[in-house]
Amino acid sequence: MKRRAMLKAGVGAFMATPLLAAIQRERFDDAAEVLAKATASGQIESAVLHVNSRQTVFARAFGKAGSTDAMFLLGSITKPICIAGLLTLLDQGEFRLEDPLAKFIAAFTGDGREQVTMRHLMTHISGLPDQLPENAQLRAKHASLAEFVNQALRAPLSFKPGSQYQYSSMGILLATEVARRISGRSISDFIDRAVLQPLKLEHAALGIGRFRVDEMVRCQTEHAAPESGGGDPAAKDWDWNSDYWRKLGAPWGGAHASAADIASFLEELHGAGRVLQPATAKLMTANQNPPGVTPRGLGMNVGSAAGSPGCSEQTFGHTGSTGTLCWADPSSQTICLVLTSLPARAVQPHPRDNAAKFVAAAVG
Repeated sequence: MKRRAMLKAGVGAFMATPLLAAIQRERFDDAAEVLAKATASGQIESAVLHVNSRQTVFARAFGKAGSTDAMFLLGSITKPICIAGLLTLLDQGEFRLEDPLAKFIAAFTGDGREQVTMRHLMTHISGLPDQLPENAQLRAKHASLAEFVNQALRAPLSFKPGSQYQYSSMGILLATEVARRISGRSISDFIDRAVLQPLKLEHAALGIGRFRVDEMVRCQTEHAAPESGGGDPAAKDWDWNSDYWRKLGAPWGGAHASAADIASFLEELHGAGRVLQPATAKLMTANQNPPGVTPRGLGMNVGSAAGSPGCSEQTFGHTGSTGTLCWADPSSQTICLVLTSLPARAVQPHPRDNAAKFVAAAVG
C-alpha cells in the first residue's frame, strides 16, 4: 500500500473511533453546559441541543425532555417549513413569485392590495401585520384557520408593498392559503405530503398530526408573548399548551418537531433536491429583498444575523417565540438546533442564544 493511501486509511479509521466522538463532545461541552445549568436551576423545563458539524452529530436532551427526539412547539420555525411546501408548487409551475396575491384570492383588493405579490408575502415586505388586532378574540373563541384568513384579507396595509420590512405572520398565512387553494388540501395535510413525508421526518407535524397532545413538550407560557396568552390563566384554553392551539396547525407558528428532524429540513435547503429543486432552495437561503430593505430569503432569515456571532454571510435560519432557534452555516458546514420550552422574551440573553453562540465559536 502506498504511503498516501495508508495515511488516508489511517485518517478514516480515526474518524470512526470513539476518540473522535469524545473530541466532538468536548467541542460542544460549553454549549451543553449552558442548557444543563438552565434546566438544573429550573429556569428552563426542557431543552434539546443538536449539532451537525462536518458529518458528525452531537445531540443531547436536558431537563424534562424525554429524549433527543422530544417534539417541541417550534413557533416561527414553522414558517420556512410551510414556505418550502408552497415552493414545491412554484417548481410545478403553479405560480410565479411576481404573481399578485389577488390572482389566487380575488377578495384581496383595494387600498393597494393588488400590488402585493407572492414574493412580498414570503419576505415580509407586503405591509400586512404580524398578528391581527382581533388575534386574542379569535383564539379565545377557537377560530378556524379560515376565520384567520378572512380577517387577514381585510387587514390594513401599513405601507406600500415592497417598500419596507415588517415581520408578518399574516403574510405567511395568506401565502400558504394559496397552497391550500391550489392543492385542494388542508395546509397541514399539504405540508405533510409535500415536505415531511419526502424528508422522512418521523417526529414532525403541522399541528399534531398522528401524535397526541400529551406527547409534546410543555411550553412555559407564564413568560410568553401576550398574543399567545402570556401566562394569563384566562387564556389556558387557547394558549400554546391548549388542545386548540396544538391542533390548529397555524402555518406561522403551529408546527411540532424534534431537533433532528429540523436539522434534516435544513440539510434539504443546501440543495439536496428531495423536496425542492436546488435553484428554488437557493431562493429560500439568499436575500430576495431590494437594496436598503432588511434582507430575507423566502420564508427564511439570511446572512450572518441569521446565526450566532461568528457565523458567515452564507448563514440561514430562523427563531421561534416559543424558545427555539435553528441555523445552518455552509461555510463551517454546521447546522445548529437549540429547542427550549422557555419563551424567547422571558430573559435576555436567552440560554438558547448563549448555547448557540458556543456552537458557533467551536466550529469557527
